[in-house]
Amino acid sequence: MDLIWMLVFMGIVGAAIGAVTNHLAIKMLFRPHEAKYIGSWRVPFTPGLIPKRRDELAKQLGNTVIQHLLTPDIFKRKYFNAEMEEKTTKFVVQQLNDKIFLSEKTIADWLKLGGIENISAIANEKMGEQIDFQFNRLKSRFENETIRHLAPVDWQEKADSKVGEIVSYILLKGEDFFESDEGKMTVKNLIDDFLSTKGTLGNMIQMFVGESSSLAGKVQPEILKFLRATGTKTMLENIVRNEWEKLKDRPVVEMLDGFDFEPVVENIKLYLTQQVAIEERLNKTLIHYFPDVTEWTETKLVPKVASFAFKEAENKLEEVLRKMKLEDMVKEQVDSFPVERLEEIVLGISKREFKMITILGGFLGGLIGVVQGLIVFLIN
Repeated sequence: MDLIWMLVFMGIVGAAIGAVTNHLAIKMLFRPHEAKYIGSWRVPFTPGLIPKRRDELAKQLGNTVIQHLLTPDIFKRKYFNAEMEEKTTKFVVQQLNDKIFLSEKTIADWLKLGGIENISAIANEKMGEQIDFQFNRLKSRFENETIRHLAPVDWQEKADSKVGEIVSYILLKGEDFFESDEGKMTVKNLIDDFLSTKGTLGNMIQMFVGESSSLAGKVQPEILKFLRATGTKTMLENIVRNEWEKLKDRPVVEMLDGFDFEPVVENIKLYLTQQVAIEERLNKTLIHYFPDVTEWTETKLVPKVASFAFKEAENKLEEVLRKMKLEDMVKEQVDSFPVERLEEIVLGISKREFKMITILGGFLGGLIGVVQGLIVFLIN
């Protein structure tokens, strides 16, 4: 009977010691959270294992994440494959078509979303300012430049070659005019005007030659003879060429002096504003100007961009991960994570396992106590 009571007692004591020891060991993983001191002497086993080794734990977690969890190969297998590229392409195409290209929003609406309003008024104003600027710039250039400097050489050569044709045309038209009744009347009127200004001498001439019409009949053939003479053409060509050469050396601004350009400039502005019709054009949708944009986006733009982006991202992946310094990020997060919260998470997840460890410790302790009791009984 004494043996039984001794074995029960030894079993209970062993079980209590094993359970308490295991429970205390589990608690000492996290507690105490901070070091405890008696004076300047730090109490052994304070703080707990995890708080004490927190820096090493954070560093090891960071290295583990980089070397085993978030490696470049894992990213490549997970995200840089044909299936993911196809899904990305379809998603981007759908978003572009639904949200942008097939949207009912006009170009003006898109600009407004970007913070740009009254674009038509601004564009017309800028266009007018540009026209004024270019006109003033051109006008300033004309103040010192001549036709000889401004006009291209081939233009000047062509103009020089046309002098003979111009003179011939003028003489031909002169002949036609003076052969007509209107030409005859003009000659008669010129003679009458001439004689009327000469007073008595004019009256005497008119008395001797008779009516001015007869005098005009005598003058008219002489005029035609003069116009048809070879020397007349040569003389006129020389005069025109000399004047043309002088004209080429005169500043352009002198020939335009007194000419009001303001109405011309305003008409140019009005014409361009009407032709450009910015406000009307901005009230159209994107699909109006690019009817094939959805097909082009789906078959050409997005696939090429997606393929290029995936290849470049895959090639730069290791460099990007290295620059991101994920191990440092993990370490910083672990360092900043409250120990109390970490303890709560671990115990919450492994509560049953820790409880079983405590029970197992109690069972083993009780078993050891019974064995010790038997050994003591046999020795005695």
